[in-house]
Amino acid sequence: MASTAPREDPLMEDDEQRPPLTRALLHRSATNNISQVAMVGSNPCPIESLDYEIIENDLFDQNWRSRGKADQVRYVVLKWTFCFAIGILTGIVGFLINLAVENVAGFKHTAVSSLMESSSYWTAFLVFAGANLALLLFASSITAFIAPAAGGSGIPEVKAYLNGVDAPNIFSLRTLAVKVIGNIAAVSSSLHVGKAGPMVHTGACIAAIFGQGGSRKYGLTWRWLRYFKNDRDRRDLVTIGAGAGVTAAFRAPVGGVLFALESLSSWWRSALIWRSFFTTAVAAVVLRLFIDLCGTGRCGLFGQGGLIMYDVRSTAFVDGDLIMTYHLKDIPTVVLIGVIGALLGALYNFLMANVLRLYTAVNERGAGHKLLLAAAVSLLTSCCLFGLPWFAPCRPCPTAGMKNAGLASTTSSNGTCHSLNRFRRFHCPAGNYNDLASLFLNINDDAIRNLYSTGTNDVYHPGSMLAFFLASYFLGVLSYGVVAPSGLFVPIILTGATYGRLVAMLLGDHSGLDHGLVAILGSASFLGGTLRMTVSVCVIILELTNNLLLLPLVMLVLLISKTLADSFNSSIYDLILKLKGLPHLDGHAEPYMRQLTVGDVVAGPLRSFGGVEKVAHVVHVLRTTGHHAFPVVDEPPFAQSPVLYGLVLRAHLLVLLKKKEFFMATPVRCAKESIAGRFEAQDFDKRGSGKQDAVEDVEISAEEMEMYVDLHPFTNTSPYTVVETMSLAKALVLFREVGLRHLLVVPKACDRSPVVGILTRHDFMPEHILGLHPVLLGGRWKRLRWQKGAVTKYFRSLIVWIASSG
Repeated sequence: MASTAPREDPLMEDDEQRPPLTRALLHRSATNNISQVAMVGSNPCPIESLDYEIIENDLFDQNWRSRGKADQVRYVVLKWTFCFAIGILTGIVGFLINLAVENVAGFKHTAVSSLMESSSYWTAFLVFAGANLALLLFASSITAFIAPAAGGSGIPEVKAYLNGVDAPNIFSLRTLAVKVIGNIAAVSSSLHVGKAGPMVHTGACIAAIFGQGGSRKYGLTWRWLRYFKNDRDRRDLVTIGAGAGVTAAFRAPVGGVLFALESLSSWWRSALIWRSFFTTAVAAVVLRLFIDLCGTGRCGLFGQGGLIMYDVRSTAFVDGDLIMTYHLKDIPTVVLIGVIGALLGALYNFLMANVLRLYTAVNERGAGHKLLLAAAVSLLTSCCLFGLPWFAPCRPCPTAGMKNAGLASTTSSNGTCHSLNRFRRFHCPAGNYNDLASLFLNINDDAIRNLYSTGTNDVYHPGSMLAFFLASYFLGVLSYGVVAPSGLFVPIILTGATYGRLVAMLLGDHSGLDHGLVAILGSASFLGGTLRMTVSVCVIILELTNNLLLLPLVMLVLLISKTLADSFNSSIYDLILKLKGLPHLDGHAEPYMRQLTVGDVVAGPLRSFGGVEKVAHVVHVLRTTGHHAFPVVDEPPFAQSPVLYGLVLRAHLLVLLKKKEFFMATPVRCAKESIAGRFEAQDFDKRGSGKQDAVEDVEISAEEMEMYVDLHPFTNTSPYTVVETMSLAKALVLFREVGLRHLLVVPKACDRSPVVGILTRHDFMPEHILGLHPVLLGGRWKRLRWQKGAVTKYFRSLIVWIASSG
C-alpha cells in the first residue's frame, strides 16, 4: 500500500444544502483500522498481491532488444512442453488418487461386509469406525503439522491466486505432497467429502512448481528455466493446471477448460484456451491409458467403480428398442427440481458459512483441538453411516432390468446380491439387500453411480432416500471444515442426486421421467444452487453421463437454480474466500462505488523517491514502511518542475542495494549503456512463492549511506494512472481486468504534486471503504438479495392479505 494513515475531511458548512448523493458520502471516519489478513489453515498471516503488469524500464527494453529468434522459439516451445508435462503428471496423480481410494476404501468395506455376514455386528462396527478414525486422524495430523495450507479443497485459494492474491505456501512442494496423501486418507475414511476439489488444487500446485524457474537448492539453474519467473506466466500455468485437475477428477477435458474459465480465472485470453485444452486432453488420454491397463484386474479393486469410470445414460431399452425418457410434459418437474436445488443450495451455503466460523474458532486453539474436532466428526459420521441402515427394510435382490440399467449383475449363484460396489446385504438374509447400506457403505463415487443408473426405479425405498438425503446434506455441512484435504464437489453431486430421486418417487405416476435421469438433474440443480456455476457444470455433467440428450434439461435446471439462489447469498467458494480473509476482487462493482471517486479512498501521506536518491533515504523508507511500490518524481535539476517519472518496485530497490553497483558520491544520472554490463534482466526476476528478499538482509556501511543511486533505469516509466475524479467503480474494473497491483492516482489540476497516491487491492475492499465512509453502511445502495428483515416483512404482509381476503 502506498498510504499509512487516512485523512479526515472537514465538514462543510453548507452540507445540508448539497444534493443527497454528494452530501454525506465524502465524510470519512476519523480512524480506519482495516488491515489485510488472510486465514490460511487457521493461522492469521499478512498477505501480498501479485503483479501481472509488465515492468517497462531501460533494463526491460535492452533485454527485449537483445533477444533473438532462437529465444522466442525456445520460449514458445517451452510453454507447450510445460503444458504437456503438466497434463501427464496431473493425469498420473489423478489415477493414483483414485486407485488408492478405491483400494483402501474397498478393502475396508469388504472386511466390514464379511464380518456382517458372519453376524459379528459389533466387531464390524469397531473395524469400520476404527479404520475411519485412524485414516482421518492421519490426514488431519499431516495437514495440521506439516502443511496447513493443504486443508480444505484448495479451490478458493486457487481462485484468489488467479485474482491476484498471493496466499503463502499454497503451491509449495510440501503442500502438494500433503494434499495428495491427505486427500486419499480423508476420502477413504468415509468422511462426506470428495477428491475433485483437492485435485484442482493438486493440478495447480504441479503447474506452479513448473513456474518456479528452477531451483538453486537442487541445482536446477539452467537459463531456459527462468523464462517463467514472473507472475504473468505463473498465472497462466496455474490456470492450465487447475483445468487439468478437473479433468483428472471427472475425465472431463472440455469441462476442465470451462471450469477454469468460468469459476477460477479473473483474466483470460484466446491463446490460453488452446494451451489449456491441450493440457486437459493430455490428462484425459493419460487417464484412459491407465484405466485400460487396469482393465484386466491388475490394480486390485480399481475399475469396479469410481467417478472417472462413468458411462451412465438417460435412455433405456425396451424390447431392444432405444426410447427417450423425457418429453415436453415433464418440463414442470424439471422446473421444480431447479427451484428445490436453489433453495436447498442457498440454505446449504448459509449453514456451511456458520459451521466454518465455529470450526475456525475451535481450530485456532491449536493442533490438539483440530484433531479432537476431526475425531468427533469421524465418530459421528461412522455412527450415522453404520447405524441408520438398521432402520431400513430388507428388499429382495433385483433380478430383471439390471443389465440394461448398467449394473451388469443379478442374483449370484449362492443366492446373495452382488455386493461389490453395488448392493450391500448388511444384516439382511440371503437373497436380500439393504438399500440404505448400499449407499452408506460405499465410496461416494459408487453411490452416485448407483443413483444415476436408469431402469432402477424400484431399487430404493422412499424412506431410505429421505434418510440418506438428510444424512448426506448435514454430514456434508459438518465434514468440510475438518483440517484435512477435502472437496465439496462430489458430496454436492451425491446430495443432489438423492433428492432428485426422492422427488421422482414422490411424484410417482405424475412424471414419466426415469429416476436416474431425475437424479442427474438433482445433482445439476444442487451444484447450481451452491457453486453458482452454469456452463462448466453443464458440460461436466454431460461428459460424466456420456449423453447429449440431457443438454436442454440440464441447461434449464442450472439457469433456474443459479438465478434463484443468487437472490439469497453468494456461492460457497465466495463465502469461503471471505471467511479466510482473502481479498478477492469481484467482477462487478458494489453500487455505492459509483458514488465515490478514487480520491475519496486514497489516503496519505505518500512516500516517494527522487530520480536520483540518497541511499540512506531509500533504506530508511524501506525499513519504516511496508509499501511495495513508490512513485519516482523528478525535480530540478533533472526536470524544470516536479514531474512523475514512473513507479519503482520494492523488490527492485532491494536488488540495487544488495549489488551496490550504482552508488555515486554525487547526485547525477547514469548513462543507459552503463547498466548493460552490470545488470541482467534475470537479476530482477521474481523468486518463487514465499521466497522474498527483506531489507533486514541488506548490509550497508555508513559511507555507502551517504552515496546516491540512480533509479531511472529501473523505474517503470509507463505505469497505469487514473485521475483522482474517476469513479471508484470504473477504477475497480481497470484494476481487476488488467491484473494490477498498484494504480497511480494523478491530480486533476496541474499546479499540484504530480501524484496524489497509489491505489492497491486493499483500497477496493468493502471493509476499507466502509471504514472510511461509515455513512454508506446505512445507505440504500445494496445488492439485490433477500434480507432476513425483508423476508419477514413480506411474509407478514402475505399473512395479513390472506386473513383480510378470507
